Amino acid sequence: MKKFSRACAAILLAVVLVMCGCAASIDGSEEVKPEETSTDARVAADTDATDSDEEATVVDEKAVAAEADSLRIGSMKGPTSIGLASMMQKEQGDFTVVAAADELTPLLLQDELDIALVPANVAALLYQKTEGAIRVIDVNTLGVLYGVSLDESVSSIEDLRGRTVYMTGKGAVPEYTFVALLGAAGMSTDEVTVEFCSEPAEVAAQVSQNATAVGILPQPYATAISVQNPDVHTVLDLNKAWVELTDGELGDIVTGVTVAKASTLEEHPDAIALFLERHGESAAAANADPAAIAPVVAELGIIDNEALAQKAIPQCNVVCLVGEPMREALSGYLENLYAQNPESIGALPDEDFYFIAQ
Repeated sequence: MKKFSRACAAILLAVVLVMCGCAASIDGSEEVKPEETSTDARVAADTDATDSDEEATVVDEKAVAAEADSLRIGSMKGPTSIGLASMMQKEQGDFTVVAAADELTPLLLQDELDIALVPANVAALLYQKTEGAIRVIDVNTLGVLYGVSLDESVSSIEDLRGRTVYMTGKGAVPEYTFVALLGAAGMSTDEVTVEFCSEPAEVAAQVSQNATAVGILPQPYATAISVQNPDVHTVLDLNKAWVELTDGELGDIVTGVTVAKASTLEEHPDAIALFLERHGESAAAANADPAAIAPVVAELGIIDNEALAQKAIPQCNVVCLVGEPMREALSGYLENLYAQNPESIGALPDEDFYFIAQ
């Protein structure tokens, strides 16, 4: 009976020890606590999972970067490409730089480009022509039109009354912008004599020979004429005049925008997001240090002369507006162009025209 009692006591003690998680076994040998084994296992498992997640993230980032690097991007010489210069230098894309917009649009329509930097009105026309297959992803350049003259007394649009203005861009955005500015200043085209030239060099020649004439030139030509002839001064910033005369209600003049094919946006959203991030950084770099980016701009043929590029870049209004700021700036400007001449943009684009990432 005593043996039985001792056996029962031993069994009871063993049960208590197990329930209490005692470190020692019944026979006195050392035993690992159950909770210690569980904790170590969890730590090891969590560490392995974290390492695995980090490795997967690195792989994903490399894959997205490779996708972005393979995007085919077309742009024009001049201000709209300045914001891409750092990206071009780093080979963050497959770039094609041409002289004019009419060289870009066929490449985009023939599926030889994924992204193109084009004039604002051309983007709207492409949207209509492709039935929505082209969408705007950012605004890359604001106003680049400036007034130049030998007469420094000119300081406002109103001062153009009774003068002869020489400019390029008849039947295009420069003309529509100038006419809109006259209207905003309470003037008509009857109060200004406008002479259209076939190229900026002709405008420069007329201004240099006529003491009262004013030339309307885009950058970098507006800067170039001042460099070539120190007596010619930049007297008007049309972008600044636009904002002042419209009380900011129509936003800024929008010179260039970046468009992408809708199929590219759908199939490569992460690559497009990275492109926009890089574009923003590249544009900011150009604005922050024109002297540093000027050699790159010249080497790439965006602006032929390094010294000219350094002087012109700060006047080129290089930006990278995305999302709502992009939509607000561009929609207001397109509405004005449409009011001037509906054929300039075909029709006002609907909201799907503006790509705003979710």
